[in-house]
Amino acid sequence: MGFKFQSFDFLHLDSTFTEDELLVRKTARDFVEDNLIPIIEECFRTERFPKELVPIMGELGFYGANLEGYGCAGMSNVEYGLVMQELERGDSGFRSFVSVQSGLVMYPIYEFGSDEQKNTWLPALASGEKLGCFGLTEPGFGSNPGGMTTTARKVGDEYVLNGEKLWITSGTISDVAIVWAKCEDEDGRVRGFLVETDRPGFTAYDVHGKWSLRASHTSGLSLQDVHVPLTAAMPGADSLKAALMCLNQARYGISWGAIGAAMDCYSNALQYSKERKQFRNEPIASHQIVQEKLVWMVNEISKAQLLSLHVGRLKDAGKAGHEHISLAKRNNVWMALECARIARDILGANGITEDYPIMRHMMNLESVITYEGTHDIHTLIIGHSVTGIGAY
Repeated sequence: MGFKFQSFDFLHLDSTFTEDELLVRKTARDFVEDNLIPIIEECFRTERFPKELVPIMGELGFYGANLEGYGCAGMSNVEYGLVMQELERGDSGFRSFVSVQSGLVMYPIYEFGSDEQKNTWLPALASGEKLGCFGLTEPGFGSNPGGMTTTARKVGDEYVLNGEKLWITSGTISDVAIVWAKCEDEDGRVRGFLVETDRPGFTAYDVHGKWSLRASHTSGLSLQDVHVPLTAAMPGADSLKAALMCLNQARYGISWGAIGAAMDCYSNALQYSKERKQFRNEPIASHQIVQEKLVWMVNEISKAQLLSLHVGRLKDAGKAGHEHISLAKRNNVWMALECARIARDILGANGITEDYPIMRHMMNLESVITYEGTHDIHTLIIGHSVTGIGAY
């Protein structure tokens, strides 16, 4: 479908990448071209997650790629970002699946879990043998996770969990859920729990009728008197701050992923504009107004690349703050959504068909700009950072 992707490197950034970084990107790019591109339109149309690709990505080391040990690839944060870029060039929903498995399931276990929890879950999650989801958002609380109503109550040597979660990626295909709840006997302290999805009282259902992220499972979770042992609580996941640290990991990958979607939109728009002829039987790429649109995309994609690359280098040096990641997520997803809209405009009526990936990217990005911190929430995070005053 559409045109074969043409790599985007207007600023010759490839010359700044290491051999390992270029190899990681090529591996991810080849995987997407060979496995995802041929089937993604059908998956999107029929709301099918291509689960057959899960073990392949495990073999390639895509899950928890920037973690060390436990069967993880131990990539740098820049290498991990390049993987996210290529996966989202294929599809945002598909990248979301890997982001959740990596940043929202494996990372909290790695960072906050006990040795037993790490040894039990991380190798199986890294291979794709086991899948996970992250239960923070609720039907009534998205941008304000601290308002959650899910509770945990100690009863003897167990916790009993009750509550509802919504907009949970991979909920119905997961073997384990990271569930955040307020502990009734600890003055409402927020804790993270590892909950096996086959426990009595735990149910998951898919949200249907979506016009976005149709190639991934978006789910609701219901916990009705779900009993888990005391050891299900992750020792270090004892505050809402811990949950937000997990979101920070995923937001970083999103900032790279959005670049991939934007590059794909630009690649299709550029090639289409050179072939499509109007008026004096000349390609529309010869018209000033079309060139202005293409240049806008080149300009913004290039800035986004520089932003995510620099934040990635900071992250590898241990110097990236949450405000830096918010800046990258906020800018790059906005940029990608605008690129999708401009590319659709260049393609005219053809831009709304599945013959090209433009409209799929556009609809997906409407979710990406909303989840894991909306555009406005990231504005307030950055505003808090520069003024020292919280305006939430």
